[in-house]
Amino acid sequence: MMFLQLSLQFLLLLDLMDVSSGSPAENEDSYMQELYHRISTQEEIFPTDGRVRKNTKTKVFTSKQSAGSDSTSVTAVSKKKEKSERDSVSDVSDDCPPLGLESLKVDDFQLHSSTMRHYGLGPHRGRLNIQGGLQEDDLYDGGWCAGRVDPLQWLEVDARRLTRFTGVITQGRSSLWSSDWVSSYKVLLSNDSHSWVTLKNGSRDLIFTGNREKEITVLNRFPKPVVARYIRVNPRSWYPGGSICMRLEFLGCPLPDPNNYYRRRNEITTTDNLDFRHHSYKEMRQLMKVVNEMCPNITRIYNIGRSFNGLKLYAIEISDNPGEHELGEPEFRYTAGSHGNEVLGRELLLLLMQFMCQEYLSGNPRIRHLVHETRIHLLPSVNPDGHEKASEAGSELSGWSLGRWSQDGLDIHHNFPDLNSVLWEAESRKWVPRKFHNHHVPIPDWYQSKNATVAVETRALVSWMEKIPFVLGGNLQGGELVVTFPYDRTRSVSVLREQTATPDDHVFHWLAFSYASTHRLMTDVSRRVCHTDDFAKEDGTINGASWHTAAGSMNDFSYLHTNCFELSMYVGCDKYPHQSELPEEWENNRESLLVFMEQVHRGIKGFVRDVQGKGIANAVISVEGINHDIRTASDGDFWRLLNPGEYTVRVRAQGFSSGSKVCEVGYKIGASRCDFVLSRSNLSRIKEIMQKFNKQPISMRLSRPINT
Repeated sequence: MMFLQLSLQFLLLLDLMDVSSGSPAENEDSYMQELYHRISTQEEIFPTDGRVRKNTKTKVFTSKQSAGSDSTSVTAVSKKKEKSERDSVSDVSDDCPPLGLESLKVDDFQLHSSTMRHYGLGPHRGRLNIQGGLQEDDLYDGGWCAGRVDPLQWLEVDARRLTRFTGVITQGRSSLWSSDWVSSYKVLLSNDSHSWVTLKNGSRDLIFTGNREKEITVLNRFPKPVVARYIRVNPRSWYPGGSICMRLEFLGCPLPDPNNYYRRRNEITTTDNLDFRHHSYKEMRQLMKVVNEMCPNITRIYNIGRSFNGLKLYAIEISDNPGEHELGEPEFRYTAGSHGNEVLGRELLLLLMQFMCQEYLSGNPRIRHLVHETRIHLLPSVNPDGHEKASEAGSELSGWSLGRWSQDGLDIHHNFPDLNSVLWEAESRKWVPRKFHNHHVPIPDWYQSKNATVAVETRALVSWMEKIPFVLGGNLQGGELVVTFPYDRTRSVSVLREQTATPDDHVFHWLAFSYASTHRLMTDVSRRVCHTDDFAKEDGTINGASWHTAAGSMNDFSYLHTNCFELSMYVGCDKYPHQSELPEEWENNRESLLVFMEQVHRGIKGFVRDVQGKGIANAVISVEGINHDIRTASDGDFWRLLNPGEYTVRVRAQGFSSGSKVCEVGYKIGASRCDFVLSRSNLSRIKEIMQKFNKQPISMRLSRPINT
């Protein structure tokens, strides 16, 4: 054994000199030195019989291989490693996290290929779940496609450090028009990108079964974990009617690098002591209960209804007087998980409620002010049925759409009544504002019928939105990095993309920018696009209809049927990130989540009362130059989101004389007070008197003969 070990060390030293071609100071040298250090301390060589062991030894592939050869010397990592290495490598589960192709932690320069059909189908597009555009053969196609169709093609990833690889996940090409996928492939490894070792099953090359269609993900775990810096997939067969195209993700645990030569740049850590993991429905409910027990004086748990499968739609309220609407205090909401597979938003809201509770208890003045001046509602899972489906598959195998829809197959976010068409039809007939209001557009009767195609979750949301006088809301989505705002539907029916602005377009622009500009990545022009659109050039925001038209969105319904301004925050490229990514995603979004909540205090607020001081409900608040009104709440209080400036505000209410005044909005956070006192109108008084006398003129009552 000693002789074999010394011989192996000598061969490795010769190999180090050969691979570097007389340049031992090249970048790979430090890695090869560490590799040699690991191998030189070994005690035993394990056979590569391909059998799966519960406690498998980590295989290290050396570069002792001639070009074009599939054979190599394979050795095992020492049992007697230092404790730090044993804790970080040997004790790690075989299920390593994703290397980072989908989450973009692996940048484009780390991806290489043998050939590519064109740039839009280059190796940088070979990322799991990446989406192609509507047009074929542009710069943003849905995967990597080889330039030639033969078994010599490959797609390679440079991990930039020694990595413990445990598996690979593959998909076909994302395309509306083409069908391309790889049905079988080999996996090769290297430490210098020149000499490659094929993963084997005993003495034979291991052939992995790939995909049978282009969207469903397929996971292949390696018989044993393997250590290398470079990893390569070599397609061996593919769909007969298509080409060699694929999207993939590797599972790998980076090994400790004592020199930190290739340590991950801009690595983000968090100091917040929060529960960074994915939560099942039961665990979500339990976590909300824990937050409520920690902060019983400022939190309340309630539900707004049930899902199709009977799961309660839980929300938590955070306020200094939970359970009641305080006069003059605005109501804010965050929702998430309307698409059950977009899990990041759900976890961010669970983290947010923990964070606010902890910071409130620790005396954070910013959080305490927000809690004392705002009634906040967090609804983390609008579609728990869909989440159950996605979570059964897991973060890497749920694909792009598993669990997106409700149990009865409906897209909850776009399942609201199309009030845009109703309002625009009224405008075309010149009914607005004399015959038809420009706000609080009524829900059509057909939508409220029992036979309407409406999800029970959507009905619960509508009831919740009508019950509470929300001022501002955000729904957290996934799969992109952008904030969208109404309108989400184009006015032109036949147009798929068209800027369709609301009367409050300037306000929506500001609200969207307040979130995007404080997000770590949304406005970073140097960042890689998630899929096909570079939203960073647009300051991380976009009008919904100019991205893609969609009727019946939650955002449009909220704006047209209630007082609430609603926006969609697409908080990450990866809809369902691995649990290990949650701390960084929290850091990316934490400040944005807080800043956007604070925007509920921008604009004007006040009360509309009669001369006796009683609040007037449903009084209409109009701002000159903005063709969209709001209404007062049941006690006469109101909030109107506006950008800084001077505004002429008019108030009218049935039975009262109208009022008007100039209100000024400043640049600092804090809504300007703008109160109104209305007196009864003459017509209203006449009607009261007529009703008192059974709708008869007073003169007739006085002229009646007196019985003697």
